[in-house]
Amino acid sequence: MVVVLTTPSLDQIPLLKSAKQIPHISYVPSIDLLKPEPALSIVNACKSFGFFKVTNHGVDMELVERLENGAREFFSLAQCEKERWEAAKAPMGYGNKRIGLNGDVGWLEYLLFAIKNGAVDQVSMPGFEVSSSMFCSALNKYITAMRDLASQILQQIANGLQIQTEDVFSSLIENEESDQILRLNHYPPCPRLKSGLTGFGEHTDPQLISILRSNSVGGLQFALKDGRWVSAPPDPNSFFIIVGDSLQVLTNGRFKSVKHRVVAQEHSSRLSMIFFAGPPLSQRITPLPELMQEGEESMYREFTWREYKKAAYKTRLADYRLGHFEKATYNQIMN
Repeated sequence: MVVVLTTPSLDQIPLLKSAKQIPHISYVPSIDLLKPEPALSIVNACKSFGFFKVTNHGVDMELVERLENGAREFFSLAQCEKERWEAAKAPMGYGNKRIGLNGDVGWLEYLLFAIKNGAVDQVSMPGFEVSSSMFCSALNKYITAMRDLASQILQQIANGLQIQTEDVFSSLIENEESDQILRLNHYPPCPRLKSGLTGFGEHTDPQLISILRSNSVGGLQFALKDGRWVSAPPDPNSFFIIVGDSLQVLTNGRFKSVKHRVVAQEHSSRLSMIFFAGPPLSQRITPLPELMQEGEESMYREFTWREYKKAAYKTRLADYRLGHFEKATYNQIMN
């Protein structure tokens, strides 16, 4: 039996949970990668906030513009044309308002690409390269640029944590088998806008880090440690770096993955690109011995990235995924 899922209507998209908000930019750390020794600033931002933005990053902004233009052209196609790429290999491909497979919805449409050997995996999007060759070329060049930037950030994190092996984190995403994803999100202007309508619901990212870039339209918000939400003003020339669940485990909780979300906008289209830097599926995720102090115990049971990714795909966006992998919780389940 084939189950046909209808596209959720505006009335089916939830409002964001009410929470105190801080509308100012002062809570978004900005780090210039050309300044001497940015490693300590990066580590402090990861510990204090779980997110920051980088400037003077060396990414070719003409490439970014080409990818943005290609994405804009795709999302402007007739709906039937876009739906040709729907569920090419779930959850990859085109999606409209449904986020994942477990009931989450938002005011957006998107393209989700699996990455293999540093390029778009054609198995997940069969025929896409032929039908959109220039777009796909920009995608692959952008993936290379993001992978390089992610490696640079992870090396700086290792330096800032005073780990002698500089590539202890970056090697996890440079492997030919590294599991990575590129997501292009389009948030159309929302008619009959309800205050606080969900564009993309609150969540953490399961990978090591994510790199997010958007056009000049706002809506991105991050949760602070005290539960308040801060609006991150758009900066098309910078990239936001977001700590993921896997990096939280590798640092034994010294870094915390940060909840973030997007609020729908009334008058302008928001377009964002997110690169998710994950390790190989077989990679075991456990706190680094180099970081563990004498007598310190791991907060998490050991697991593979494949195991965690599978578990993440079974959860709702707002669920605390790491809870099932914390040692206290794990021991309670086993006993």
